[in-house]
Formats: sequence, structure tokens, C-alpha cells
Amino acid sequence: MVAGVALVPNWSAGAAVTNDPTVDAATKATFQKLADAVFTDRTQALVGGTTQSAPQQRTHRFSGDVRLSGTQTRQQKSALTELRGRKDRLAKLGERYSAGSTTVKLDATQVKGRRATVDVTETTSLTYKKVRADQPRTTGFQAHHELTFKADGNGDWQLTDVKDTDDGLAVNQVAQPEVAKPATAADDDNPPEAPKAATTRPAPANPKNMTASGYDYQAMVTYATKYWSTYNTEYPDFNGAGAGGDCTNFVSQSLKAGGWKHVPGYTNDFHKWFGTKDIQSDSFVGVNEFSWFALSSKRVTPLANVFQADIGDVIQMDFNKDGSKDHTMIVTKRDAQGVPYVTYHSTNTYNRSVASLVASYPTAAFYAYRT
Repeated sequence: MVAGVALVPNWSAGAAVTNDPTVDAATKATFQKLADAVFTDRTQALVGGTTQSAPQQRTHRFSGDVRLSGTQTRQQKSALTELRGRKDRLAKLGERYSAGSTTVKLDATQVKGRRATVDVTETTSLTYKKVRADQPRTTGFQAHHELTFKADGNGDWQLTDVKDTDDGLAVNQVAQPEVAKPATAADDDNPPEAPKAATTRPAPANPKNMTASGYDYQAMVTYATKYWSTYNTEYPDFNGAGAGGDCTNFVSQSLKAGGWKHVPGYTNDFHKWFGTKDIQSDSFVGVNEFSWFALSSKRVTPLANVFQADIGDVIQMDFNKDGSKDHTMIVTKRDAQGVPYVTYHSTNTYNRSVASLVASYPTAAFYAYRT
């Protein structure tokens, strides 16, 4: 739903009953509208303006037969407070959003007695404020959520829980992302350790030579832009398959499109790298294994600062700084102010600024690789 479109107050979906209520088409539609209101409010918390001038929360317009529970009301308030703080941190880094839009599609509804589980897909777009010619106009993502509704004694449905079911991170997400299980290698393999990248600005100059490696970096960007939300069926989809999801698989595909060649061998040997529809090496799909392969093969060199990354370079994050990397992204844009923008899977996201990631996850460790 586009920001600024008014909703009719007090959505209602059928009369209250004392027995197990029936979830008819009207009730499902109201579930969808309330979900839309929840995520639209979160998106709008990131958009320019002061807290005093912010529009009334859309979720406040729901009462009666379908509404937020008391606990969920408090959780939504906490989420909006956190997102407004994120907006302030972004502003200090020079990034603002002038507009935002969110739509929510209802995918499935399961009802058992007085409990309804609703699966939805959120599609959100944010417009960068004061867009320069070299800066992306928008950033956006698709995310999947599971909402739980419970009916009270009067048959009124209350939203009691909101769960992110993707394995990654969205710009309006407040829940801490799931961390991957530490990867292990044989003791005598001596997997290389990547040095952490600084997140301070301005970063020391480290321009990328776009021709020296022989790789086609624009082809990497084209591939990532094409498949950020519509997955290539020539590869498996690991989204929802545990912490880390499809992120490294997607980045490996993009690098392959730009000229990285297969190194065949055993799947669990991090010195090998290959991926097809039928078989993939651990280094093709695993966050840490990818880092070990990329460093040991000399296909990448570490960057001292994450803001040095340029198109076709790779950025990884370790959310809890336990030494095990959790997320992989590829740079698809860099502006004249030295800000890289990344595209990734899980959550499916395009052209998100590294400044946004630093502001959203200030305690995470970052790793950057020149490809």
C-alpha cells in the first residue's frame, strides 16, 4: 500500500461469536489489511520528517473484530521507536528517504480452532532523498512473514505475533537476524582468516581497476539485478533452509556470470568451487567456506574498509562477532560520495547502501573482498 493512502477506520469482519469463529473471505481480507498496516507503519518510521509530524499509525485504525493484541501493540511501538533511531543514525551518515511504499500480499491462511496462521509477502520500496545522478533512486526488498491471530471469548481476532520467516535482513526489520552455525574445516587445512573491514568514513582511497582481473563486473551486476527477487531456476533455492539462506549461493551465481570458473572436486573441500542445479560445493553456498575459497585461491584480496568496495566486490557480515560469518552480499552500485550499494538474497534486497547496514547493525563485524 502506497504511503499516505488513508484507511477506513475500524475495519470489521463479521459478527462476534461465542463458538469457534469462521474465517471467511472478509476476515481474511482484514487480516491482510492489518498486516499491511503493521509493515507500512514500520516503513514510514524510516521516512523523512520529525516524530511530531509523523502520520498517525495505521494500526491505530483497527479495533473491534480484528486488531492488535495489547502485547503486539507494545511490540509495534518498540519496533517503531527502534526504526526512528535507525533513521537518525542514517541521517548522520548522510542518508535519508523521501518516500516509502509497502504492499502486503496474503499467501495462505490456516485456521485451527481459535488460532489463525497467516503467511504474507511484503514488498517495500524506499526512495533516496536528494538523489544524485550517480546514486540509485530507490532501494527495496521482498520479505516473508508469518502472523498469528487468536480469537478471544467474543470471537474477535487479535494479532498476537509477527515472525520474519526469511533468513536474512530487511531495512525495516527490527528482529536480530539468525546467525549461522560455525563452519569447520580439517585442522590441517588451515583455512585462511579474513581481516575485519573498518566502517569509518571517509575511507582511504583504493580505486578498483575494472579490467586487470579479466572479469566482467558489469555482467555480475546485471545478473544480480535480474535475479534479486526472481530466482534463476538453473540453481537450487536455499531461502528458508536455515541461517544464511540463499545469500552466498546468489553471490556465487553472480560471480560466475562475470567469469569466475568452476574448480571441480569434493563438495566439502573449500579449495574447490562449483555450482549447478544438481550439485554445489560448500564454498559455493556457504558463507565461511566461500571466504576460505576466495582467499586461498587468490581470487579476492581483503579490503581495509567496507566503504572501499566497488561493483562486483563482495561484503560479508558477522552479526554477533563470534568469528563465524553469517551473511554474503555483492556490490551492485557505488556513488561518487564513496558509498557502495549491495544486492542480496535472504531477505531479497536490491541496492541497499552499506551506510544503512552500518547504521542498522552497529555491533556487527564487516568483511570486504576486492574481486
